[in-house]
Amino acid sequence: MTTQTTSTDVEALAQALLQHGWMLATAESCTGGLIAARCTDLAGSSQWLERGFVTYSNEAKHEMLGVDSALIAQHGAVSEPAAQAMALGALRHSRAQVSVAVTGVAGPTGGSVDKPVGTVWFCWALPSDAGPTLGAETAWVKTEVMHFAGDRAAVREATMQHALRTLLTLLQTP
Repeated sequence: MTTQTTSTDVEALAQALLQHGWMLATAESCTGGLIAARCTDLAGSSQWLERGFVTYSNEAKHEMLGVDSALIAQHGAVSEPAAQAMALGALRHSRAQVSVAVTGVAGPTGGSVDKPVGTVWFCWALPSDAGPTLGAETAWVKTEVMHFAGDRAAVREATMQHALRTLLTLLQTP
């Protein structure tokens, strides 16, 4: 597989979402909308991409996605609990059944000993059953932390690629 998310990857993601009859919502911090942008590079993406949230500030995470400010104060915006709250918030504040959230330190500043530049938390939320109550309350979630090398552009690109490729893998897993 190449190091770049190809249009074929996005087409496969589109087909998997369409096959299930599901819509996708993105909740992005460090990528600033790159995931949604890559999705909308494909014509017809309005059939499977419901919306994208760019929640760069902590206030935006709280106001747009309902992420509890106390959660961010306790764990930080770049954390597993924040990523999970973002993904579930994207489902609660949209008509989507599937979401992906990313929050990280793209650099070159903002890193710490515990969360160095290149640290990114991911969360993917998918329906946990085929019943009529699909959404945030019944979502199955997967979280993961990654550490990407390179400059700001490289970290953001790697984050977008990993988010989409992993989502495709999760949708194709029986």
